[in-house]
Amino acid sequence: MRNLFFIASFLIVQGIWANISLPAIFSEHMVLQQNANVKFWGWAAPDEEVVIQPSWTSEIYKVKANVQAQWEMEIQTPKAGEGYFIVISGYNTIEIKDVLIGEVWLCSGQSNMEMSPAWGIKNNDEVAKANVPNIRFFRVTKTTSIYPQNNLPGRWEVCTPETMKNNSAVAYFFAQQLQSKILDTPVGLVVSAWGGTPIEAWTPEETILENPVLREAAQKLTPVPYGPVEPARIFNAMIQPLVGYQLAGALWYQGEANVGADIYDTSLEAMIQSWRKLWSAEFPFYYVQIAPYNYGEDIYSAVKIRNAQRKVLHRVSNIGMVVIDDVSTVDDIHPKDKKSVGVRLANLALNKHYNAIDVVAEGPLFEKVDFDGKRAVLIFKNNDGLYLSSSESLFEIAGDDKVFYKANVKLVNGKVELKSKEVKTPKYVRFGWNNSYQSNLFNGAQLPASCFTTE
Repeated sequence: MRNLFFIASFLIVQGIWANISLPAIFSEHMVLQQNANVKFWGWAAPDEEVVIQPSWTSEIYKVKANVQAQWEMEIQTPKAGEGYFIVISGYNTIEIKDVLIGEVWLCSGQSNMEMSPAWGIKNNDEVAKANVPNIRFFRVTKTTSIYPQNNLPGRWEVCTPETMKNNSAVAYFFAQQLQSKILDTPVGLVVSAWGGTPIEAWTPEETILENPVLREAAQKLTPVPYGPVEPARIFNAMIQPLVGYQLAGALWYQGEANVGADIYDTSLEAMIQSWRKLWSAEFPFYYVQIAPYNYGEDIYSAVKIRNAQRKVLHRVSNIGMVVIDDVSTVDDIHPKDKKSVGVRLANLALNKHYNAIDVVAEGPLFEKVDFDGKRAVLIFKNNDGLYLSSSESLFEIAGDDKVFYKANVKLVNGKVELKSKEVKTPKYVRFGWNNSYQSNLFNGAQLPASCFTTE
């Protein structure tokens, strides 16, 4: 009897280990990227044949698990559509039901990306109307790891008023705006966000350790009660397991937790490039410049972050930034108007990635300054219809001593001319250079300009 019990137990264990299993991201209600070779992967017994049969094709895909009990394969997806299922079989069978084909976006960052209507937003009247079954959320559960992981907790949810209420508002309004211009296209939102966390926690550890500047900055981070600050702790558990899942692009809304840092531009550039390297794809990366906010006595710590975010635009390809000075208030670090933010991000994607709209989707962007005697002449990109929304001057100029004075402003043919009687020979200019200054320079698309300095 003892031998029979042992044999039965052995067979049960062998059966368990032989079963095909999948990462959580491959599950019911999932959205796959359209018109792409999407990668599927999972685990099975070594040398077990895994057969995948998608309902959108008669083709049958086969692969064998390797000696590490892992397998992966690429499968071609059709154009956007609904009502698909996928059967994956080997020693066991898994059926993934209610699969959509459309556009998949990774939505990451800290609390302003995480923030749901349940937190209290300006656009709460949108909740009752959020019965949109072809928008799906995959909300990654907060978790950390010292080492890179190959799976994570999370599940796909169909967008209903109840699920939308508890998911990222920015992500939802982004998807809603996409669908208003790209009709009959499902959108999958993979939301991996954690409030109060610095960019270092979202960056692969080797990326930080290999760069002396990043490594030194990471060593200066101090613990906080609401999340990890150590390099890669969140990346390992909440981003690495997603690597390989085919994306249309990524959205990023973070920076408040790095206020006071001097090298955020280097950090953001490194994170973007590290993610793209892991995905082996130069996917579009669109981000939100943090809003003006009164951080206290140090009036420049946050405007430096916003300027750093602006600087990355000149250094990394296929990216974009939205400025939200005009839809935020300086007394709330969590701006309540999430619809405007989501719509602006979507318009970036619709303009730059999908070529679906032919309108300006970015605010005036400082390009260069020419000094002409006592004048400084500033040239901006996206400057059609340039105007000032108030008479207050947020422009300053300085000479060689870098002592800045308020400048008199004149708009001439889409350019900005500056003068100050205190500065005879200007050498430097800056705009909106204060944590709580809200931009008053707009273009004809009613989008605000970013702060900047030429120091």
